Amino acid sequence: MRGDRDKQFHDFVLAQRAGLLRTATLLTAGDRHLAEDLVQSTLTKLYVAWPSFQRADNAEAYMRRTLTNALSDERRRLWRRRERPTAELPELPRTDQHSEPMADSLRTALRELPPRMRAAVVFRYFHELTVTETAAALDCSEGTVKSQTSRALAHLRTALEIRPAAPAFR
Repeated sequence: MRGDRDKQFHDFVLAQRAGLLRTATLLTAGDRHLAEDLVQSTLTKLYVAWPSFQRADNAEAYMRRTLTNALSDERRRLWRRRERPTAELPELPRTDQHSEPMADSLRTALRELPPRMRAAVVFRYFHELTVTETAAALDCSEGTVKSQTSRALAHLRTALEIRPAAPAFR
């Protein structure tokens, strides 16, 4: 019995880990180390809840919600609150050859967004979820998703100096 569960979970991890890591990397605005921690935490939670996960009507939504909760949990950790910003930045890590290309300006602009806004943008535009699906993943109302997305896009346009398209009529 346990061997079947382990085999099923192993197959699941092989199939889903890369996608989870991409999403986590976007949610953390390119912080690959934090993204890997989030994926590990998510997979641990899914393993513990494996029977419930298998019975879920929408496994993708269950997985996204677990990832979002892991991000929220990580942000609440005490040691994060004790970090202090410094005037001089440390040397930046070299980019991984296998990581997805993301423009530095986009990564910086995403990093400036609050985590919930960033999650709304990632789920809506990178994963092409509906407002309803995004609201379920973030455990908030559809109106909150719309307002968070609108504010995030305005911030990103400003940060990336993108002008909204002019209306077709006058």
